Amino acid sequence: MRKAFRYALKKSIPILISFIPVGIAYGILMRTSGLNWVWTGACSLFIFAGSLQFLAVSFFAGGVSLVTVTVMALLLNSRHIFYGIPFIEQWKKYGPWKLFLIYAFPDEAFSLHCANTFDDGSEEDKKWSYVFEALLILVYWVVLSVLGALIGSLIRFNTAGIDFALTALFIVILIEQLKAAEGSRLPAIIAAVSSVVCLLIFGQDGFILPSLLITVALLFVFRGRIAKGGERHE
Repeated sequence: MRKAFRYALKKSIPILISFIPVGIAYGILMRTSGLNWVWTGACSLFIFAGSLQFLAVSFFAGGVSLVTVTVMALLLNSRHIFYGIPFIEQWKKYGPWKLFLIYAFPDEAFSLHCANTFDDGSEEDKKWSYVFEALLILVYWVVLSVLGALIGSLIRFNTAGIDFALTALFIVILIEQLKAAEGSRLPAIIAAVSSVVCLLIFGQDGFILPSLLITVALLFVFRGRIAKGGERHE
């Protein structure tokens, strides 16, 4: 467990760095909307979905109905259905811990899990690496958002655009994934083209789900070619 914790801590440091401005910004937003650090911590713990949490602030302030909140949450986070597909077989072996991994599975955890390399680790090492990564990300987010709520009234600078830190993080992770994909880069090409086309058709607010559906369908269609590309590299 100690080895797995060190591995998870090292891998999650970029997430921590990116969470510093975004988590504090979220706490500030909650504070300026009239919600104290207790509500901020509760939202970070129980919602634990960055984009939905920022959207939820307007829900709280505007008195939006529970039905509307539920539908919006399902639409906004439906992408996680696809995020979980690569980990189904792996996490089924982890007993009750799979429930925690499913709960603690925001975009950042997905990106981190995809970047894992277990060259010489046992199955137990892998399990605890996943668990500690998810736990550390959860702790980072809750602590920093609460910190933002506590000190929000003391910060005077304009925080507009500060959440771009997470976008920058994903770009870096994507570049690393492309470097590691020495076999077939077809999945990355399919995802990129699908995203651009769906963005043009459905717009910024509605492109994610259709893009994921198209990407998964095309990956299924071209799975043989992708597998052959990996075999040729080996």
